[in-house]
Amino acid sequence: MVLKKPPAFAESYRGIMQAPITVQLIESPGGLADCPGFKLSAVACDIRQTEDTERLDLALLAPEEPCKAAGVFTQNDLCAAPVVHGREVLNKSADKIGGCIINSGNANAATGAQGMENNAQMAALAQSEAQSDAPFLVCSTGRIGRQLPMAPIQSGIARAAAKLNADPQASLDAADAILTSDTRRKLATAHFQYGEQTLTVAGMAKGAGMIEPNMATMLAFLTTDIDASPTTLHNVLKDACDQSFNCITVDGDMSTNDTVLLLANGKSQACAESDPALLAAFKEAVRLVCQDLAEKIVGDGEKVTKLVELQVVGCKSDEDAEKVARAVGNSLLVKTSWYGSDPNWGRLADAAGYARVGLDPACLDIHYDDVPALIAGSPQDEKLPLWKSIVSKDRFRIKINLNQGDATHRILASDLSEAYVDFNKSE
Repeated sequence: MVLKKPPAFAESYRGIMQAPITVQLIESPGGLADCPGFKLSAVACDIRQTEDTERLDLALLAPEEPCKAAGVFTQNDLCAAPVVHGREVLNKSADKIGGCIINSGNANAATGAQGMENNAQMAALAQSEAQSDAPFLVCSTGRIGRQLPMAPIQSGIARAAAKLNADPQASLDAADAILTSDTRRKLATAHFQYGEQTLTVAGMAKGAGMIEPNMATMLAFLTTDIDASPTTLHNVLKDACDQSFNCITVDGDMSTNDTVLLLANGKSQACAESDPALLAAFKEAVRLVCQDLAEKIVGDGEKVTKLVELQVVGCKSDEDAEKVARAVGNSLLVKTSWYGSDPNWGRLADAAGYARVGLDPACLDIHYDDVPALIAGSPQDEKLPLWKSIVSKDRFRIKINLNQGDATHRILASDLSEAYVDFNKSE
């Protein structure tokens, strides 16, 4: 097992408890089956109706025994049928979930009563075929406004249930089956020692376009062998999402289907609530996995060429810092300048200003990486060659300091290219 350092976007746990437990991401994650006690499978159903009969587009995830679960969902008023259903199921039986059926190629969003019925059929069939006595969740991603092709999905669920296993390849196939415009699978796994045990949080995700908090056009699934109540799972997951999936932006659009699920089978018999040090390590593991997946989502944005870490500091409140970060990170002028490797700090300052948080130009500082572009409102023009070299890289950092307080906010953002426009001009 090869371990790697937490991603740059993550902050390591610095607990106040004695002897904090070290949590690390592994170098080559294998997907959800990295966590003992979970089975997966994937099949091709041609859900996109393109006659591509080889593309995997239906995945099934099931614990060996019904498990506890928590979910965080989109805040879009136009929620897809799987989101409505998922909230209802978790409200009623989060302490006993049989698994999840996932399809790509069709969002089952804005599909009315028929869409809700189709979703219910998928959940019921997955539960029946997996021979579970607990309800299944459903996640869908893809084109909005089209009814699901239920005949191939129904046969696909039966085939997927027959193939369920803990084989590493099945885990990788499931990670491929959930992709839409992604160019690669997205996986992350964290391990830590607790006594004689190695405990695990594993994750997989999809997402490349329509990426903007809260969350994105994204699905993410986490599994763990730790035991915890649904309430604890939800609190841990929400905190992790607030520091990861809710801090990324590609194009400023919020999706109808965003879902992050955390399934805990308790196979290790280590209860998170029984030991503050264990709970802190569990929180860190979930956070690291979510942050790593979030970073991979932004890095795989549709036709993205630059990944930019945007730090806004020195604000009067957290709300102000977030407003500035979102204004800058979603500015089309800013994004296109990044694509052109143009260190146009004027566009950064402009976007920060129209966030309307009471910015004082005479107090404003802007840095590219550690090189100043603006100090106390005064341009540092002699640094232009250095700015240019920094924004020419495929990843760099921008720090905007309002020097008005202690509040901060950080997001990962991307550039915007002609290829993005061409890619998204039709579906």
